[in-house]
Amino acid sequence: MNAPPTTSMLRALPAEYRERLMRTPREVSFRPGTRLFEEGGRADRFWIVLSGTVDLDLRVPGGRTVVETLGPDELIGWSWLFTPHVWHLGAEATTAVRAHEFDAAAIRSMCRDDPALGLTVAQWVGGILTHRLCSARTRLLDLYAPRDGGGLR
Repeated sequence: MNAPPTTSMLRALPAEYRERLMRTPREVSFRPGTRLFEEGGRADRFWIVLSGTVDLDLRVPGGRTVVETLGPDELIGWSWLFTPHVWHLGAEATTAVRAHEFDAAAIRSMCRDDPALGLTVAQWVGGILTHRLCSARTRLLDLYAPRDGGGLR
């Protein structure tokens, strides 16, 4: 499922803030199968995908299960913004990926120094989390809702 346009940093943030943030990343590339981060690891960076796709996954008995696939203009990683800055999911490149990589500590420092920027970034990430939570809820309903039409009123 593609994120709505408002979750794209390039469209969601006012030009002034977007320009400030876009002075900080470095462009990186990942080959298919590269793990970007592991569930429980230190969340010290995040990415905006330029091209390619990344699966977000969750450890389950016997392996991992994909919870969402993200692509161009989408944010990879939100745990960097919230203490204790630990990844809640894992992420793996499923195709060749090019992305802007941001240093989380530097962005958090910018947000502390400019509360208006901090609020804007928090609202942007919060909007993404809201969208992804709603998507996950819909997928769970598709998987577990009664098929006979009963039980849900």
